[in-house]
Amino acid sequence: MTTLRPFTCDDLFKFNNVNFDPLTETYGLSFYTQYLAKWPEYFQLAESPSGHIMGYSTYTEQEYFHYLNDCLLVMGKVEGHLDNWHGHVTALTVSPDYRRLGLAALLMSFLEDISEKKRAYFVDLFVRKSNEVAINMYTNLGYIIYRTILEYYSGDQDEDAYDMRKAMSRDVNKKSVIPYTQPITMRELRRQMSRDH
Repeated sequence: MTTLRPFTCDDLFKFNNVNFDPLTETYGLSFYTQYLAKWPEYFQLAESPSGHIMGYSTYTEQEYFHYLNDCLLVMGKVEGHLDNWHGHVTALTVSPDYRRLGLAALLMSFLEDISEKKRAYFVDLFVRKSNEVAINMYTNLGYIIYRTILEYYSGDQDEDAYDMRKAMSRDVNKKSVIPYTQPITMRELRRQMSRDH
């Protein structure tokens, strides 16, 4: 049986092989410890009966999912003001051996429940436009493509991201999920985020 449990500092030394996935964004230890210190209730992992980490997610009322050793984990935070108060999925990852078992949906549900309890209007996440498997999964979980962010991911070839959203029950009129028709740049996104904080 899979166990969901809070992420601990010791888990930081167990998830490197999960982070080798090319679609997983990796961060420095300070990033993970910051989330763990500020939003521990949004930092969860899924563990197999043998104690292997199957995946994890961090959620920032904004949330975050990422891969661990043999684990699924969720990590995140809440942010925004007024009707932009929302949860954010920073990353979602499941170890390759544990994919297609519904673990990502389980962690997303966990993060959405936290967002509901925090009275968020919506949950959002960013995903590479090329990551069709993830886009289909999020769509099946009720997320919509809210807008495109140009060159969000940097690397050998910069790549656009979709900002996907799902309205929570507080957004009765579903205003948070009315899609933008034009893509935005990173500069415009930063400006919007600084206004909303």
